[in-house]
Amino acid sequence: MYEILSKFAQTWGLGLFVAMFVVALVYALWPSNRNKFREAAYLPLEDKEPGDE
Repeated sequence: MYEILSKFAQTWGLGLFVAMFVVALVYALWPSNRNKFREAAYLPLEDKEPGDE
């Protein structure tokens, strides 16, 4: 029984992680998300303190 579960986890687990990686990669490289990530990248460089208006 252990061998069956181990083989299942190795094959489908790898497939699951590959699929999750592809989804994350597509999300990160999607053109409409470019501005959102650019703003987040420059956020630490802003002089505003949290809570300042």
